[in-house]
Amino acid sequence: MSEKRTGVLARLALVTCTLIWGSGFSVMKNTLDSVGSFSLLAIRFSIASLLLSAVFCLKFRKMNMGYITGGAALGLFIGAAYALQTVGLSFTTPGKNAFFTVVYCLIVPFLNWAVAKKRPDRYNITAAVLCLAGVGLASAAPEGGNVNVGDLLTLCSGFLFACHIVAVSRIAPGKDVILLTIWQFIFSALIMWAAAFAANDFPGKLGGGAIASLLYLGIVATAVALMLQNVGQKYAPPSTAALIMSLESVFGVAFSVIFTHERLTPRLVLGFALIFAALVISEAKPGMKQKSLS
Repeated sequence: MSEKRTGVLARLALVTCTLIWGSGFSVMKNTLDSVGSFSLLAIRFSIASLLLSAVFCLKFRKMNMGYITGGAALGLFIGAAYALQTVGLSFTTPGKNAFFTVVYCLIVPFLNWAVAKKRPDRYNITAAVLCLAGVGLASAAPEGGNVNVGDLLTLCSGFLFACHIVAVSRIAPGKDVILLTIWQFIFSALIMWAAAFAANDFPGKLGGGAIASLLYLGIVATAVALMLQNVGQKYAPPSTAALIMSLESVFGVAFSVIFTHERLTPRLVLGFALIFAALVISEAKPGMKQKSLS
């Protein structure tokens, strides 16, 4: 397969991943009414790890310590990021939670600079700022408000999501991405079960709706979506991956407009336009550079 086609498929995988996450936001919110934050994440990652382990059991033949250590690092980052984001959601509005999480699209180019010594160019910086502004318009709560503990926890989760994106770009090359993803889920589940035990955060009797929601979150929004994320990130630059994945909050708003009849305001339209402009700048920058030199 050509490098160009691989890049296109990687970006398609990332867009599909964010589409799934956006559609599952309301499911997550409703499930938190009957299941605690840590136990929800523990169940979610457990379902994902068991499912992928069963489907791809033959891949364990490739096992070595590199997968265990790499999976532990990725599991720590993604587990802690989701935990802070989910707990933060309890103290702030969903819009502000989405906005502050997506600071990773601004952090990744600079974090990658520190790790890989690859300096972000002006297109990375411009695209990241436009993307952040667009997501802010599309998802920030209209009522605004002061920064609270939930906002600070969510900002910390955004930094950890950025660490995860950069870590995948460093750890995934040369490895089977699916096997690496399985170990990531295993370690994330162990961390969340430990947190649930420490916080005595176990669910009581679950109804059919809660069980269905947990299965959706575990199978579709975790096993499928995060596997697509890791596959896409293996073949896409970290800065581009971060920008594409910031579409999660945009898709969340779009599904809300479609299924809950949320009013499409000028603020939302302007937010979508800024994010689209950021993606165009990020993806078209080689052509821009060539044109500026001609």
